Amino acid sequence: MKKICILLLASAILVSCASIPDGAKAVEGFEVDRYLGKWYEIARFDFRFEKDLDNTTAEYSLNDDGSVRVVNRGYNYVKGESTEAIGKAKFRGESNIAELKVSFFGPFYSGYNVIAIDQDYRYALVVGNDTGYLWILSREKTIPDDVKAEFLGIAESIGCDTSDLVWVEHD
Repeated sequence: MKKICILLLASAILVSCASIPDGAKAVEGFEVDRYLGKWYEIARFDFRFEKDLDNTTAEYSLNDDGSVRVVNRGYNYVKGESTEAIGKAKFRGESNIAELKVSFFGPFYSGYNVIAIDQDYRYALVVGNDTGYLWILSREKTIPDDVKAEFLGIAESIGCDTSDLVWVEHD
């Protein structure tokens, strides 16, 4: 019985790590093929895996099994070295709804939810499994002020404190 309880608890933790925050809604009509390619990180909430990183990018491509290969890169300006992390993302449900789960560490997944994207797939707003994880992405190293304002408004509407955002520098 103890083993069953531990397995149920572990399952609940893994499932809860791959969800979407209350009030957030993933993009419907999502086209993963259009999302593939290189994105520049414009802003993020800082957390230990990206601490002290600038020039951060994410590159997405399809794996043979239909999952998405994720390659995150950045430059740690404190240590003076480049970093790279390779992971895998899977849709949590239908592939036309931008609710995914991403893993860089084996069976442990976190939420990756595209909650806003422009019609040309140039700018995206991504939230994790809770409002403590947020990214503003662009196909270029900058983002127009009107898109920035729109994304900040969306983030605030779901409870994100946008004053905590780290604005990434790109060379």
